[in-house]
Amino acid sequence: MTLAGRVFVSTGLLLAATVGGLIVAADQLLRGHLESEIADGLEHEAQLVATLLPNDSSAWPDAARTLGPLVGHRVTLIDPKGRVRGDTEFDRDALPQLENHAGRPEVRQALATGVGRDQRLSASTNERRMYVAVRGGPPGLAAVRLSTTLAAVDQAVGAVQRGVALAGLAALGIAAVLAWMLSGAIARRLVQLGQAARAIAAGETPAFPDSRIPEIAEHVLALRAMHEQLVQRFTALQREREETHTLIESMADGLLATDASGNVATVNTAARRLLSRRPFEPLPPVTELFHDKRARELVRAALDGRDVEQRELDLEGRALLVTSRPLPNGGALLVFRDVTELRRLEAVRRDFVANVSHELKTPLTSIAGYAETLAAEQGDATGRKFADTILSNARRMQRLVDDLLDLSRIESGGWQPVRRVVDVAALTQETWAPFGDRAREQGVRFAVEIAPDAETTVADPDALRQILTNLFDNALRYTPSGGQISVQADAAPDGVMIAVADTGSGIAPQHLPRIFERFYRADASRSRAQGGTGLGLAIVKHLVEAHAGRVAAESVLGRGTTIRLFFPAEAASA
Repeated sequence: MTLAGRVFVSTGLLLAATVGGLIVAADQLLRGHLESEIADGLEHEAQLVATLLPNDSSAWPDAARTLGPLVGHRVTLIDPKGRVRGDTEFDRDALPQLENHAGRPEVRQALATGVGRDQRLSASTNERRMYVAVRGGPPGLAAVRLSTTLAAVDQAVGAVQRGVALAGLAALGIAAVLAWMLSGAIARRLVQLGQAARAIAAGETPAFPDSRIPEIAEHVLALRAMHEQLVQRFTALQREREETHTLIESMADGLLATDASGNVATVNTAARRLLSRRPFEPLPPVTELFHDKRARELVRAALDGRDVEQRELDLEGRALLVTSRPLPNGGALLVFRDVTELRRLEAVRRDFVANVSHELKTPLTSIAGYAETLAAEQGDATGRKFADTILSNARRMQRLVDDLLDLSRIESGGWQPVRRVVDVAALTQETWAPFGDRAREQGVRFAVEIAPDAETTVADPDALRQILTNLFDNALRYTPSGGQISVQADAAPDGVMIAVADTGSGIAPQHLPRIFERFYRADASRSRAQGGTGLGLAIVKHLVEAHAGRVAAESVLGRGTTIRLFFPAEAASA
């Protein structure tokens, strides 16, 4: 239903209810008022008739027929036994045939209280009449009753009701016209408001209506304010989108975003170049973009909502470092970094270090041999001191060269662990044995704690021995007298966790993330003074990762350091 129809119907119902109420009120109030006035008049006239009646009862029939026309109402005279002794409408001979009036309500009430009233249909005329009886009159008469028709009352009430109904119809017609005009004006404004809202939704310039109706004017102001805010926000979003697009396109790393179905939603120029795709070339779903198995597994993990941390892939001769993060819409964000040149430089560096180290090994061996011979045969204290210094530094260089060769061999893949079941406690004690005298001289205790379900692990025994050797050497170097070095082995999910802890000087928080880098020293002056090469923890990290394990460090400055090594159980079948 239209707005005009609703206003008209609601107004019509309200007017109809009002007119109906007025008609009912007219019927009840006006009728009651008029009937009450008639009854009061009949009562006074009945009392007057009672005083005018003669004492002679034989004259009562004629008196009733005479007085009735004078007062304009029917007069009925009733004796104590209820017999009619005179009536305006009946002559003397007809009176004996009239019904006894002792049972009439108004007569009974008049005899009891002095005045009686009643309304009913007349049996003779079949019209509504008002009956009023008063007690009194000449001796032998019980009551004088007057009656009159109520047709005039019905006519008066009907006339008023018709007038009210006609006024209601006129008001309804006027209300209909006003409702149509008002609703039309409101409807036009509302339609214009709707058109303005649709224009805003379509991104077009809206035309706002001008209305003097406060409620509609308030909505117009609210819609106008909303439009202004939307324009501002859309402009800001568009600017941010352009800035983001420019930023993405200027990235050296490739960026590719997908939706939940794996369809490519965003891809920058760098990603197209790294994936060997032409500009503006439509890309297939990311699940079909790669043919390499490892790349497809990475994509599947990304679409499953898992984080992928810097996994290296070899795609068409390029070494790409890929990182993935899930997106809120169920898709994934893939970032590609081209590390081909970096890997080439690393290979050059490894080859250079390996070649240089290999070439240095022979002359260093000769220098150490000759220095040892000179130190043994030198009789002069100064000459022996010089020879010992040469020998010490030569051996230090030999250790550095050995560590460099080991690290190069591990990094290049020239060494692969030969995994066997290893008794953790026995290998730990065996590795610690060469450090026993040195620990006793420094006053450092040693403890081993092996959990029952971690007595063995799957690893290369020589590699594990080298790992523990490097860790023990570092721990002894930084643990003061009275301290302790402990080894603890516990079962971990899918493997064994071995922790080497000391109560030494600890490592400052800013140095902790870099201690596994080659040649990195938290305290360079102290490390050089104590003869470290700076490669021990780097070798440890590479050896553990060669077992598909992981290594982590925890340290509190002044309270010691703990190195945790995880060896997976699956390594036995790797």
